[in-house]
Amino acid sequence: MLNAIIVDDEEFARSSLYFLLQENCENIHISGIAKSVGEARNLLAHNTIDLIFLDIAMPGENGFDLIPQIESSKTHVIFTTAYDQYALKAIKANALDYLLKPIDIDELKEAVNKATKYIALSKTEHNKNEGLQNLAVNLSEKNETRKISLPNGQGYSLVSIDDIVHIEADSNYSVFHLVNKDKITVSKVLKEYEEILPAHQFIRVHKSSIVNLNYLREYNSKNGLELILKTGDKIAVSRRRASDFMEKVKSYTNFDSDK
Repeated sequence: MLNAIIVDDEEFARSSLYFLLQENCENIHISGIAKSVGEARNLLAHNTIDLIFLDIAMPGENGFDLIPQIESSKTHVIFTTAYDQYALKAIKANALDYLLKPIDIDELKEAVNKATKYIALSKTEHNKNEGLQNLAVNLSEKNETRKISLPNGQGYSLVSIDDIVHIEADSNYSVFHLVNKDKITVSKVLKEYEEILPAHQFIRVHKSSIVNLNYLREYNSKNGLELILKTGDKIAVSRRRASDFMEKVKSYTNFDSDK
């Protein structure tokens, strides 16, 4: 039996993972559930934990901020996240595995089985390196999807990154505008997606706007710098971001021509 905790700021994600583990992984005992890294630290301080199911993108401190407090010889991590862009960083953090939301039951079972076997082995460098190599292989396959999962209250919307035209801020929410004209509103701030999305393709042009350069049709300075996207949407570029935008357009054009 492995003692485990779930760390995730989203109530639906916490409850659904708890249910999946209860129904499908008999050797996992949930010792606690945390809504933040701070709560997770408290659980680790008062419990002997074998396995952490750790979300990455959380307000305030993210999942990686918990890593320094984890005694790697005793406690192991399976990252759970909606963003496959974190793959390389997950490898560097010595995670046992990396599950992309919405979590697939078979992938969860496989991850738990690997964790069970790995934890049972002596903690030699050989075993540690082997575990990381297996994770690297798994991540290289998952990364090809280039998708993110957007929490919508009742579950997740799985969206291809290339289908995102632009994202606008609406108070503490982010509104995703997709190429098929759909809109998805997510209760996370724009900064989180600025950090997640591929930097060569997406750029923050205003405090309330991120655009996908794939959809840039033209830009002009008739009324301040303004972008016109292929969908016809017009997006203002703030003065302090104008020079960064111009540099990004140049580098993106070169990047795109090299493909």
